[in-house]
Amino acid sequence: MDKRICLLSISVALLSAADFTPPSTRADPVTETLHGVKITDPYRWLENQDAPETRAWLAEQDKYARRYLDSTAGRDAIRKALESLLKIDSIGAPILRNSRYFFSRRLASEDRRSLLMRRGYKDNDEILVDPGAVTSDATSSVNYWGITPDGGVVAYGIRRGGEDETEIRLMDVAKRKVLPDGLPRGRYFGFHIKPDKTGFYYSRFVVGQGSRVYYHAMGSQPSEDREIFGKGYGPTQNVGFGISDNERWLMLVVSEGVPAAKSELYVQDLKTNGPIQTIVKADADFNINIAGDSLLLNTNWNAPNRKIFRVDLKNPVRDQWQEIVPESAQAITGTSAAGGRVFVSYLENVTTRIKQFDIDGKCLGDLKLPGIGTAYVPSGQWEDDQAFFTYTSYVEPAATWRLMVSTGKQDLWFRPKVPIHTENMETKQVWYSSKDGTKVPMFLVHQKGIPLDGNRPVLLTGYGGFNLPTLPGFNAIAAWWTEQGGVFAEANLRGGGEFGESWHKAGMFEKKQNVFDDFIAAGEWLIQNKYTNPRKLGILGGSNGGLLMGAMMTQRPDLFGAIICGAPLLDMLRYQKLSVGAWWVSEYGSADDAKQFEYLYKYSPYHNVRKTAYPAIMFSTGDADTRVDPSHARKMAALVQASNTADTPVILRYDVKGGHSGIGSVNKTIEEQVDWMSFLCDRLGVKIR
Repeated sequence: MDKRICLLSISVALLSAADFTPPSTRADPVTETLHGVKITDPYRWLENQDAPETRAWLAEQDKYARRYLDSTAGRDAIRKALESLLKIDSIGAPILRNSRYFFSRRLASEDRRSLLMRRGYKDNDEILVDPGAVTSDATSSVNYWGITPDGGVVAYGIRRGGEDETEIRLMDVAKRKVLPDGLPRGRYFGFHIKPDKTGFYYSRFVVGQGSRVYYHAMGSQPSEDREIFGKGYGPTQNVGFGISDNERWLMLVVSEGVPAAKSELYVQDLKTNGPIQTIVKADADFNINIAGDSLLLNTNWNAPNRKIFRVDLKNPVRDQWQEIVPESAQAITGTSAAGGRVFVSYLENVTTRIKQFDIDGKCLGDLKLPGIGTAYVPSGQWEDDQAFFTYTSYVEPAATWRLMVSTGKQDLWFRPKVPIHTENMETKQVWYSSKDGTKVPMFLVHQKGIPLDGNRPVLLTGYGGFNLPTLPGFNAIAAWWTEQGGVFAEANLRGGGEFGESWHKAGMFEKKQNVFDDFIAAGEWLIQNKYTNPRKLGILGGSNGGLLMGAMMTQRPDLFGAIICGAPLLDMLRYQKLSVGAWWVSEYGSADDAKQFEYLYKYSPYHNVRKTAYPAIMFSTGDADTRVDPSHARKMAALVQASNTADTPVILRYDVKGGHSGIGSVNKTIEEQVDWMSFLCDRLGVKIR
């Protein structure tokens, strides 16, 4: 071999290794003793998001991340493909008021969604709110918060970047004029305008205080708003409300934690301005719908798979409740009341079935769905015959259908035209054994007829928490990945809601390790069954799924070739002290409790980083995540960078406008997904087609 070529090869290899060397981060250890155990946090200072040193550190991290990401091959091809999948016409499900249809829309040529109205079902679209006209911030988005029964006044929110906080404005629909009344930027849980337009109700959460329900009289200042309910409740107790379609009943709901470990329900008769009455206080979760003068309670109270009670709001005492839908072998995942019927969705092996009942619980048969996949219960008003529902699957983009409840007639409201050959895609469900022998389902999506040679790039994802099921649904990343010859895999881990509360409880508190074991077993199954190998196995997860990614990198760094860890919880000894983390003590527990400290410390990713070889890792978050504090990702990135003994990149993708709720700009979404896919393709050796 030519000596010059050999030296050149060595130089390129050394340069490549140098490119992966991250910026150094100053360690400033803070040591505390928790329940007799000394805990050292070397990067506590990175919790101070606005400190000049933190901002300077973020700037260096961004340079490092961009130097790597922008040098990866195939980015232009990835961007072009994702643009074709995401820059398409998109129309949301409508809200019907007084024969007017209110909905959001984004055309293929537009970056953000606008708010529109049709005066009739097939009438022309009229733009009410253009996001570009109400804010100069290109990352801001708008959405509906309330509409009067006559369709004359709408409330809309302006959300900046990915934050959860919203500014609420009111508009006179006929005049297209913004009204003087509104609410400043805040975290709101509900909003309702009175039919006579003399005022509105809302619930607002304030960090450190908790949430309260208020009434605002039109023409007054928000500082003068009357507190209706919530005094005495703390930051971990979320207070929400609902008002019946007939405007008579004000429902007040107090939930302890997320998901609710305890609940309190109250009602007030607005017609008589009567006292606030207690309906129930229980160690259970309640989801409510109001049907005329009846309250429908979807609850796990003494029913792990949930059941539904009907409560007469004129006489809501417990011994008068009527159980209209009993618990069954399948878990109830949703309930709605529309067109004089009660719709109940169930999961059967992680696919949706929707049953219809009358108000007394008589079964009226199944709602016909377009296929075997995921559907959401029809949304509408109790006395209106029209309702709308959405259906999707891994190979079918989400489409919205109008249902005439009385006749069962369905017609298509909107289906996106996605340029992808779904006829070449195959979906199947497999079951595998977890560490303790529990059978866990997983969906696989790939092109038909792929060879099982153990060398296929696989993207595995999962969630496993908060009683939330991971359901089949079309997404651009999975579609693009399969077109590259890859396999998209989604595991239905314990902790989720796929099989009711017992499945959820098997993955929370001291049993959280079951979730991690389920995911590890999914990866091992994919390898054992010749789909892939560790070098070709990439994983992705966000939020609670980001915690899952953190556990994977600390428990099984040898099993994966690349990890994308989005908006994660990672310091499980301090999460409850950061942002709104105290809400989730009902799911994880708290290190403030000596017994719970033991298992949290055992698996907390931040406290289990060691000097070892880590796979390529991308942490992804941003300043505007006001739900899961972005300091989790900042601290973990610094610690893993300092601990990694392998020649692999560990980067922090940090978008100052990015947040937990996603950014309303399709261009920003594409930017993020291009970074994700180019990272995975580069590390897993995917040949971009």
